Amino acid sequence: MKITYKGDYALKAVLDLALHYGKKEELVTAHDLAARIDAPVKFFEQVLMELKKGGVIQSKRGNEGGYLLSKAPSQITVGEVLRLIDGPIEPIACVKECYTECVNMDGCVFKSIWQRVYKATTDIIDHITFEDLVSQVNSKQNILTYSI
Repeated sequence: MKITYKGDYALKAVLDLALHYGKKEELVTAHDLAARIDAPVKFFEQVLMELKKGGVIQSKRGNEGGYLLSKAPSQITVGEVLRLIDGPIEPIACVKECYTECVNMDGCVFKSIWQRVYKATTDIIDHITFEDLVSQVNSKQNILTYSI
């Protein structure tokens, strides 16, 4: 599994929108989002379109328009966004239960390793919500730094 720039930008965009969720300034423009996550605007607009098609975000048109989450941050996982943008998570095709193209399926010592990698990865990314990430960001912002 390799996370692409598109996937990385999507995760950062959803986190940014999660940080604005339910606030007065909930709507965020594509340009503001792209600037905050350091993404090229034209490329980033494609990411936003995929997130919108996938039902993760929605947009409002007009002068006061922008993007916002389609559902609460607690209902969106990192795994959901990654699969939407980058596709399947498995490290190798034979991890799929329906895979039958390998001639050594029963004797392959690597298959169990790839299954464990897949399970460990999905156990993590499918249980981290954007609400969890917002809490992490907020707790880091509340740490006071003292110097003498």
